[in-house]
Amino acid sequence: MRDRTDDLVRLADLLVGFGANLQPGQIVGVNAYYDMADAARAVARAAYSRGARYVDVFWWDLLVKRARLELADADSLEFVPPWMGERLRWLSNEHAARVFLTGTDSTVFDGIDPSRMGRDLLPYLKEVPEIVNERTTNWTIGPCPNPRWAERVHPELPPDEALDKLWDEIVYVCRLDADDPVEAWRERMRAIVASAERLTERHFDAIHLRGPGTDLTVGLLASHRWLGADFTTVDGLTHYPNLPTEEIFTTPDPERVDGHVSATMPLEVYGSFMSGIRIEFEGGRATKVDAEEGGEALRSIVAKEGADRLGELALVDGEGRIGPLGTVFYETLLDENAASHIALGNAYTFPLEDEADRERANRSPVHVDFMIGSPEVDVDGLTRDGERVPVLRGGAWQI
Repeated sequence: MRDRTDDLVRLADLLVGFGANLQPGQIVGVNAYYDMADAARAVARAAYSRGARYVDVFWWDLLVKRARLELADADSLEFVPPWMGERLRWLSNEHAARVFLTGTDSTVFDGIDPSRMGRDLLPYLKEVPEIVNERTTNWTIGPCPNPRWAERVHPELPPDEALDKLWDEIVYVCRLDADDPVEAWRERMRAIVASAERLTERHFDAIHLRGPGTDLTVGLLASHRWLGADFTTVDGLTHYPNLPTEEIFTTPDPERVDGHVSATMPLEVYGSFMSGIRIEFEGGRATKVDAEEGGEALRSIVAKEGADRLGELALVDGEGRIGPLGTVFYETLLDENAASHIALGNAYTFPLEDEADRERANRSPVHVDFMIGSPEVDVDGLTRDGERVPVLRGGAWQI
């Protein structure tokens, strides 16, 4: 395998300096898996070099989670130690920066009862969407190539070659191959935000998606806005929660979703693998949930409070770097930016300008994105007057 030290440093610098937009004197909360030790250390060095007051790293081990799933009493699987949520609340109170490193191999859970998998959602915490909506922290999520993940994504290659190929792909989709990755991202962000502004100006009443296995109408709340990849904290700090990112998104009306939808990519969520997902909606609620693989785990998640309604609708054009690769990364951060998607569960409230609409937004302890877009899925905007306006055709914007 080639030496990736320079790539790792550039990735850490991008996540800390641009993604999270760390400010001198801030505390930094880092979440990482044990396979990502070198990356977590690189993030810490990048943070301290920018004046971080303290870098707090939270480590997670999937094999320890497997032991719990195998052996713990079923009634204990939804227990979450209070200190985990308290740590997030502390970071929120401190107006800290947060960096999440992603990219894991969920085959470590092969053979586990899917219904048990659906009950233990750790390391996901219910406080995450609460703090995101409060906008108290500047944060980002970024991919971290590691051997286990590489073997999952490229099983056809020897381990060293698989890791090299995954690194090459991450360098490409994160624009680390540019002379100035930050400026490359600023240019792409301008295009994404411009698309979001055009959609917001049209003020559609609903979005209709139609393609193989999908015929879904998603109602929109009256004060909705479409947003791109840049968020702003209550302190006025701009940050970029997902790197890489290619989506624009909004908050749907949780009571106006009707039709059926089929996933166009497999999904890894909280350690569970799901493929062939098909969900039917009526009056905003998921009334039938099926999957060729992982259906029981998905139904366990959907059974949680508010998880049978939508909290997000996101559209992705064909101009990004992820989708054209044709690689399934088995990592939501990347796969959701390859195709348009919806999310079951908790909604972001900040795309809604009216307080009454914010009160109507869906509430749930979970947020599960799954991909429903492809060049074969047409997207139309529906006006209150009944006009149908093409929005996406073959992955290209029509407005």
